[in-house]
Amino acid sequence: MFRPIRLISLTFVSFSFLTSVFLATAYAQEVSVAKIPPKLIQANYDVTKNGQPFAKMKEQFTVTGNSYKLESVSKGVGVYALFGERKLTSIGEVTPEGLRPTHFELRQGDNAKKFLFTDFDWANKILHMKVKNTVKDAVLTPGTQDLASYPYQFMFIPTALKDAITVTLTTGKKLNQYPYKISAEHETIESAGVQYKTLHLVPAGQDKSQTETKELWLGAEQHYLPVRILLVDENGEKLEQTLTELHVE
Repeated sequence: MFRPIRLISLTFVSFSFLTSVFLATAYAQEVSVAKIPPKLIQANYDVTKNGQPFAKMKEQFTVTGNSYKLESVSKGVGVYALFGERKLTSIGEVTPEGLRPTHFELRQGDNAKKFLFTDFDWANKILHMKVKNTVKDAVLTPGTQDLASYPYQFMFIPTALKDAITVTLTTGKKLNQYPYKISAEHETIESAGVQYKTLHLVPAGQDKSQTETKELWLGAEQHYLPVRILLVDENGEKLEQTLTELHVE
């Protein structure tokens, strides 16, 4: 059965001579929580397009030893079902700094022309992006994620202790950096009858060549997993992804 996972919050003593001790303890505990990922995460999302039902998304993240595998499958609803199933797969290593992808795939239906394959050559610091049998290379920098892995990388970052963060992300076609500002206060989002306390990430100083904007709301008590993602594309169309079920082990 899916159940929302809640972490136990810390209570701080307000005496001034203990403040630094408690802040240090809170930082250490938060980093510890963030750097030890669950062995299994299953998450379901509803996706809307301009406010109308668009797709159902199911994701599964598993850790075995020092390796991870992540699958994200989206199926259109209504007329959008004609587009076929969209499947993202990311495999790689789990390191003290977080997820280190080694291979990423995007498959859209049975149309091989839309398949994307990306290999991360960490030894030589090269990202190989294969599109329609053409390989495009880019410089691979530490922390680079793919479309499937990046939402799960937030588990490894003490996000609540930062006011900004930059995500380096490959879409399978290109490599970009996405700087975010983090809202100073938690926002509460209700979904499927559950209230989630979230951290809101807002685009900050994005490169003008990037035509899409993306906002994220991360569950502060759900390992900083996304509760809501809002994407606005170059045409102004809005795709919204909202968490409906979550299971964590």
